[in-house]
Amino acid sequence: MTDGFSLYDDCVMVQLSDEVFANCEQFTCGNADLDDFFVNDAQKYAEELMGKTYCWITDVRPHKIVAFFTLSNDSIKTTHLEGATRNRISRAIRNRKRGRSYPATLIGRLGISQEFQGMNLGSQLMRFVKDWFRAEDNKTGCRFLVVDAYNSPRTLNFYQRNGFRFLHRDDEEEKSYYQINSTRISTRLMYFDLKVKG
Repeated sequence: MTDGFSLYDDCVMVQLSDEVFANCEQFTCGNADLDDFFVNDAQKYAEELMGKTYCWITDVRPHKIVAFFTLSNDSIKTTHLEGATRNRISRAIRNRKRGRSYPATLIGRLGISQEFQGMNLGSQLMRFVKDWFRAEDNKTGCRFLVVDAYNSPRTLNFYQRNGFRFLHRDDEEEKSYYQINSTRISTRLMYFDLKVKG
């Protein structure tokens, strides 16, 4: 594969199905938790109307699954957020439209095939999702994208490079908000305002 590989030019996006698994080579992103979800749980989530998984597959044979992502409905609830955090979220909303919660879409899972990592495809996928929810033909109102990102420097840096911000100021504030007693939290909640270009 070359650095010029593009989700838009070299792949097609489809909803995950048994047909995808039957017609594509086996997928791994190198993260056992994500691989297990994609293979064993993603379709069950869809059946229960808990989330829908899409994947980008190469348009030439043998078909390869390049990337997958799962979306579900969510919201950012501001009523229990710390004052500074609540103000930061609400400041961008017109006064008359401010409320206790704002519609969001959760990017529940996202994985890039190990074979295609390092080609900037994660950022291409992020641009696609942002544009998809900004499009006029989008079926629902959605102001924010949110992600519960693995609390690792690589993952957090990826989302920050793609314009996401932490909902909570630091780990301690987030642990307090969710009443988590462990010494380290495994994920950090991040958000992206779809009214912001980027």
